[in-house]
Parts: sequence; structure tokens; C-alpha cells
Amino acid sequence: MTNVRDDLERMVERTERVGVVGSPSSTAQLALDILGPAAARKLVGELALFRFVQDASPHYALGQITEVQLRNIWHEDPTMRSLIRQRGRVDAVSERQDTHLGQMVISAVFRQGGPAGYEPSILGTVPPTGTPVHLVTDDVLHELLRPYRDQIFYLGHVYGSKPKLPLWFKHFDRGPDGAGEAYHLGIFGKTGSGKSVLAKMILLAYARYPKMALLVIDPQGEFARDIRTTGGSGGFPLPLGVVADKLGKRPVVLTVRNLVLDRWELFEQILFESQFFERLTIPKGENRKLACDILADKLKKAGVQLKDLHQRASFDRAWNLLHDDNVQRVFYRAKEPRERFSDALRNSNPDEFFQDYWSPVAELFREDRQNAKSINRALAWLLSLTHTDGSVRSNRPILVIDLSKEQAKGLFWNDTIQSLVIKRLLDGLSQTAEYFYKENQSLNALVVVDEAHRLAPRDLPTDDDAARGVRNVLIDAARTTRKYGLGWLFISQTLSSLHPEILQQLRIFFFGFGLGLGQEFQSLRQLVGTSGTALDLYQLFRDPHSAFDARSRQYSFMTIGPVSPLSFSGTPLFLNAFNSVEEFLTANRLPR
Repeated sequence: MTNVRDDLERMVERTERVGVVGSPSSTAQLALDILGPAAARKLVGELALFRFVQDASPHYALGQITEVQLRNIWHEDPTMRSLIRQRGRVDAVSERQDTHLGQMVISAVFRQGGPAGYEPSILGTVPPTGTPVHLVTDDVLHELLRPYRDQIFYLGHVYGSKPKLPLWFKHFDRGPDGAGEAYHLGIFGKTGSGKSVLAKMILLAYARYPKMALLVIDPQGEFARDIRTTGGSGGFPLPLGVVADKLGKRPVVLTVRNLVLDRWELFEQILFESQFFERLTIPKGENRKLACDILADKLKKAGVQLKDLHQRASFDRAWNLLHDDNVQRVFYRAKEPRERFSDALRNSNPDEFFQDYWSPVAELFREDRQNAKSINRALAWLLSLTHTDGSVRSNRPILVIDLSKEQAKGLFWNDTIQSLVIKRLLDGLSQTAEYFYKENQSLNALVVVDEAHRLAPRDLPTDDDAARGVRNVLIDAARTTRKYGLGWLFISQTLSSLHPEILQQLRIFFFGFGLGLGQEFQSLRQLVGTSGTALDLYQLFRDPHSAFDARSRQYSFMTIGPVSPLSFSGTPLFLNAFNSVEEFLTANRLPR
């Protein structure tokens, strides 16, 4: 233990001393008197450390310097100001009498001792003035976090500094490296702030755990492109699929073309949204809903199966049912609209209706498409703990559901249908999670939801039942699935437009550039719970696209929550995400 202490003390002594503890200071925030040689260097954002004694034990406190102020009491004197106004400076006091005062927010404290060498503690007292404050280096962090080295994961460097910021992402089961329960994460920032790249890096952090299942709901197809492309795509070409595969996580993409819908209720809803009944003079409303319900019910009773709806025989049966006067009376009691519908039906070309309006809907339920999987089968394949032969699975996969319009050629597809399919996925997930819970097992799965502000917005039109259904399921899942071992990662361009019930359930937040003004900043202030220097530092974030070239872009993030061994107290930490794929893979010892 003495050798460990000596090693760390020697490391700290070799680091740069930038200041001493000043006055006034508190356990929440320390004042720093900046030393003369350090006053000319960049200090804001730097990770600093000091040693102090508490309860007769050596302690090390770490935190980020969030603000630096300049004071010169002579320049504040009215008489001196008049002189300075005439001369510009007074050599005897200008610059020479300057004092630089820093603010340091403590995020973690380690007590020297315990079986691991260092253990978490708190700042229960204020160290004396004059206590030296040093800049932290990678070597110091490695020594302090030696017992947790295998759990550490890096997304980037300390904001504006050289040391890498240690983070950890634990799986949701019990046992080594496990959190024992699920938790929810959120990544927020404007378009181009780097949130999607950060999400992909976090996805690989969880991909290190063989028993963890990963599902990505991908409305725009961005994650699917990175899985399919061996060299990655975009400005940060991370080969997501290649790295995951080498970690033993088989990555699979299911698109709209090979995802089979498997509920009659979905058929009714999608037929309602289609142009099928519109062309037969039934506008959207209660009559069309009744028409869809009665048609689906009659087809079921006639023995037609969902997977056979694409066949001409199934369409002919449906077409004949619509000619039945008793069927028409169900959705049109009045004679005039019923006759109008009947005339439109007689004058319509069944071949045209089959080709243009029936098939694009029925194809969504067809099982003999290439590489097709029903939603139930896809979820069972992803979440099962065993193979079909009963042997235990050594590594659960990554499944990306690509619901982008680009993949839906020849199918009836729009935002409403996308919402209905996502709701079906979410319902299946919740049911599976409940089953695992009843079997006393943790689902140990993470669901990544891209474009979360579209799927769970604060406000919705009153008549958009499909979108409202998705939002309600997501809100319920955020409240209830944590105990099942099912966690969620929400990616959103905004804070203020995401439903507050979901925000309240998030435990770990990453805030990128673009939330520093107006309503977004008010929402950020409420979440961070402070109007102090942490938010001032966040507002210094630069727009990444203001850089001269792609290589010099900085993707800065503020994070709060239990995501780092340096944030026991929940205070915000600041980082610049890696902008080099090679650096990211090397730092985390990931395969290429």
C-alpha cells in the first residue's frame, strides 16, 4: 500500500502545478489562486487534482476548472481608472498586480486505502488555503483507476485538454461489470453536433458484453448504412459492423422489405391509411374504419391467412365480400352513400385495384420474401438465451431495424405506417421483457431509438392515433422496463420537444452543441439543476462545422449521471469526442 501511495504521490509531483486552493471555497465549489506561470495557459475545462487529509486518511479530489476570472484591485480604483484612460496602462500596477482566480467543481474524491488501493469518498471538508492544485495526466488517472481498468471506456478527451476522460458503460445483469439493473440514456444536440457518432461509439461499448442484446430502431437508416459498409460512412467512418462482428456480436439488418408484419390489427390500420377505400368513395373516418374491420373479420372467418393476403385469390375473396349488400350495410346504413359505394365498386377495375392498392399493403405481411422474418421471430432470435438446439448462446447479436422510406420500394409506406410498425416492435419488446422477469431473468438488452423527438414528442395532433400510440408505449417503457433489465438510449435533436415523462426517467445524459439558446437552454437548465459555471462552460461549445476543415472539428459534450468513475457526485463532466476512428479503436483496445 505504501508503494502505491508513493507511486501516485510521485506522479502528482511530476505534473504541472497550476494553482492553490484559495478563498472563499466550499465543498461544492473551490476557489483557485492561479499561479503566475499558469495564468497564460488555457485552464478552462482542464481536469485538476489536489491531495488533502480527511479523517486522518490521505484523499485525492478531482474536478474540472470551469471558469477563470481576472482581478486587479488597483485598476478598479476610480482615480487609477482615470489615469489608465489617459495612458492606457500604468506600468507599476498594470499586469504586475493582476490576480487570476479560478473556479473548480469537484466531481470525484478517492480515499487512499481499501483492498483496491483507492475507494470512493466525498469532499466532507474544505482543504486549507495554499493546498497545491495539479493538472491531471493519463498516468495519474490510470493509477487511481487501476482496479477498474477493464471496465473503463473512452469516448474522447477531457474538454480542451489531453487526458482521456474515463467512462464506464455497464451491462444490465448481475455479476462482474454489471449494474444489476437497466438504466436509460439520452443524447441531445443539433444536427451535426456528433450525437449519432457518439451513439455508435456507445453501442460498441455495450457490444463488449457477450450476454447483452442490442436493438437499434433506425427510422432514417443511418445505423444500417454503417453496419452494411465495411469502411464506415460519413465524416467519422466507424466500421460499426466489422468491429461488432470481431467482438463476437453478429450484426444483422432487417429492412422494411424483409420484416414481416404479423397482426390482423395492423392490416386493418394500414388498409385504413391506404388509398384502397379512398378510391371507393369512403373518406377517412368512422365508416372507413368499420369497412376495414368488417373486411378483416370476414377474411379471417373465411380462413384467409395474413401471409397469403398477397395472393390474387385472397384479393378476389375480399373484392367479392365488398359486393355483398349485408357487408355494405355494416359501414353504410344510409341508402345514398351505400349506392355511391356500390356504383364505384362496380365501375372499378379489380386488376388495377389489386396491383396499385391491395398488393403494396398485402406485401408487408408476406412471409416468403427473401430473408424475411416476422417481428416475433426477429425479437425471439435477438433476445433468446439459447440456440434452437437448446445450447447456451455464447454471444447475443446486434439487430438494426431499418425503417427508412428508401427500403420500402413497392410497399405501401409512410410515417403513419412506420409508427404502427414501431409500436408493434415496442409491444413485442415489453411482452418479452415481462416474460423474462416472471422467469426471474434479466432481459439485459439495450434499445437505441434514433429520432426520439419524432417518436415521443411533447405535443401531437389530436387525430394522429398512430403517433400517439408509439409515444404512449415509449413513455410506459421508460417508466417500467428498467426492472426487467431493458434499457433505452434516446437520440434527439432537441430537449424541449421530447416528452417530459421520458426526460424524467433518463439517468445518463450527453448534451452536444446547439442547446444554448431559448427554450432549449431553459430545458437544459432544469435538467442540470444549476445556473452556475457548468452551464457557462457549456455555452462556450463551438459549432463543429465552424472549423476550417473536417479534421479540426471538435465535437464537445457535457455529460451528467453515473457514467464515469470521476463523477460520483453527479456533477457535469465535459469532453471532446474522438474525431479519429483509429484513436477511438486504439484507446479502447477494439479490433479493427
